[in-house]
Amino acid sequence: MIKIYGYPQTRSRRLTWMMEELEQDYEFVLIDLFNGGGQSPEFLAINPAGKVPAMADGDLLLTESAAILNYLGDKWPEKQLIPELGTAARGLFYQWSHFVMAELEQPLWTLGKHRFALPEEQRVPEIMPTASWEFQKALSILETGLGDKPYILGDSFGGADILISHTLIWGINFKQEVSQQSILDYLERCRGRDALARAIAREEALLPEKE
Repeated sequence: MIKIYGYPQTRSRRLTWMMEELEQDYEFVLIDLFNGGGQSPEFLAINPAGKVPAMADGDLLLTESAAILNYLGDKWPEKQLIPELGTAARGLFYQWSHFVMAELEQPLWTLGKHRFALPEEQRVPEIMPTASWEFQKALSILETGLGDKPYILGDSFGGADILISHTLIWGINFKQEVSQQSILDYLERCRGRDALARAIAREEALLPEKE
């Protein structure tokens, strides 16, 4: 059985969402990042970076959310969440997946690193406006690519939409403005999917109850 190592509201949600869309069983292994779980010897043996997500499929260990999502889509091609190899649609899937990781997500991670992730002495508050500006530039590219299509590759929801919409949610949670109506409508379609609701419930069921 596939094991997804993660924590709610992190990049691991991309993978629990993908598994729910694929309608495949999996085990969600909670890595308690806020109590040192990411730095435990057991987890460092899975991902030496100490970050989530990670995935185990038998003897195979994978890290990096986009790579894992791609692997999962190829493992169940009949679900058609990733286009067939050698097609134009597959090329566009690669384009938008790499766009998410290189352009849309990176300004948000810059904000996160310089707000809380880096040691205080390594944070540069002056970089925040530049990161927000970069995110807005990426939104403009996304708006153009989306056009009037319901999803990024056309009429059907797919793995690239998981990567994009999860990152947009991240941006909104970071108080970044998303003013393009076509993007907001697109995000609403993605957020309304039953598979996402199931993924959220699956993750959060493992959190300890607050006293």
